[in-house]
Amino acid sequence: MGKPTGFMEYKRVVSKEEDPRTRVSHFREFKEHLPQEQQQLQGARCMECGVPFCQSGMMLCGMASGCPLHNLVPEWNDLVYTGNWKQAYNRLKKTNNFPEFTSRVCPALCEAACTCGLNGDPVSTKENEYAIIENAYEQGYAAPKPPKVRTGKRVAVVGSGPSGLAAADQLNKRGHQVTVFERSDRIGGLLMYGIPNMKLEKRIVERKLKVMEEEGVTFIPGVDVGKDMKADKLLHDFDRVILACGASNPRDIKAPGRDAKGIYFAVDFLRANTKSLLDSDFADKKYVETKDKDVVIIGGGDTGNDCVGTSIRHGCRSVTQIEMMPKAPDQRAENNPWPEWPKICKTDYGQEEAIALFGHDPRIYEATVKEFLKDQDGNLHGVKIVKLSWEKDPATGRMNMKEIPGSETVLPADIVLIAAGFLGAQRYVAEAFGVELNERTNVKTAPGQYRTSKENIFVTGDMHRGQSLVVWAIREGREVARAVDESLMGYSNLVV
Repeated sequence: MGKPTGFMEYKRVVSKEEDPRTRVSHFREFKEHLPQEQQQLQGARCMECGVPFCQSGMMLCGMASGCPLHNLVPEWNDLVYTGNWKQAYNRLKKTNNFPEFTSRVCPALCEAACTCGLNGDPVSTKENEYAIIENAYEQGYAAPKPPKVRTGKRVAVVGSGPSGLAAADQLNKRGHQVTVFERSDRIGGLLMYGIPNMKLEKRIVERKLKVMEEEGVTFIPGVDVGKDMKADKLLHDFDRVILACGASNPRDIKAPGRDAKGIYFAVDFLRANTKSLLDSDFADKKYVETKDKDVVIIGGGDTGNDCVGTSIRHGCRSVTQIEMMPKAPDQRAENNPWPEWPKICKTDYGQEEAIALFGHDPRIYEATVKEFLKDQDGNLHGVKIVKLSWEKDPATGRMNMKEIPGSETVLPADIVLIAAGFLGAQRYVAEAFGVELNERTNVKTAPGQYRTSKENIFVTGDMHRGQSLVVWAIREGREVARAVDESLMGYSNLVV
């Protein structure tokens, strides 16, 4: 695939990014992508490696190696190289419903497993994917293609995040009539309100939703199933129901002073910010104002980084990100060999911006919150943190964290954003449908299955597997669609 010697002839080249000091003045995407001719040379770098780990999606040491969607990466890299853009789009769409999303927000598990990256730089597969899908829209390949035959079967999807949308897209292509319910005022779930605009502009989400509508999918926003609409009505009106409501319970921080004014969950902070941007370009002031304020973010993951970038764009005075874990190595450790996912330190766009503006990395590693400090009016004014050490328990062999005596410090803080992950499905939805939850508070199914404990009700995405990546959500959406299709028709020709 590609050019057999291409990885030796051409160096890896990726999109240029706008300077961090200027891009913080707006909420638009900030990458300048390669011209088509240069992108084709990047496709040439895909070596004929024989064993394409990039598309394997296998689990190694508890982590995914390669694409969970099993994208046919070498095939469409080769088609990019030879300029067969329409065929490249057709191959890409066989396995991925939403390359316009994954080419922007996926952490590129394919590239981490690329054979070319073993002794050099991996193929720029994510950028090739972006070029394929954007060219498809420009040339009309991605235009609506409604199914020619309808089955007469009706399916309700509760939740419009990437998993729910993938399930809806697959089932609609099969000919079933699909209706997607969303409790927010806009369709898209995590894609709309969980990912900031500078990572995924909402016009990109709306573009795909318009295609799906023209293909026959019905979207009903502003309906909170389980509250505004009874579960029994859905079960009466539809042949099958798919729950795709996400893992919506944010993990809290239980420390003295938690009731101080100025503490928010990251998901609420990001949602309010994007909604205000879309509704009024921030004129309505219905977002958490960080201008000239000291911001402390608890959590070192992608959501925490998004909070860093958002806070900076609103003009915060300072931003600090607290991470319980030690700093990961800058290079692969010997016990983390290729093609495992590389457990290395990643400096993302928000942290890059903090470094550019404030002169230092915003992250403090191996630390946790000891106390939230508030004034006599209950307003937050500081956070007391303590450093941690990780020690092995001789009895169990497990690593436990312990506070280091005398290591307490106080950080100035007007705003605290809790980005500590999520704990599972919201109970009111599960209770409304009468489905069982497992010990992780996700909806219970048999291993590898999507049927719940209740007849005709299926589950998918984060509500099923717990908080995860967009690419895993799409895979789950495709798999639940096949399971629903089989239950309706007795067989399925949907590809997963």
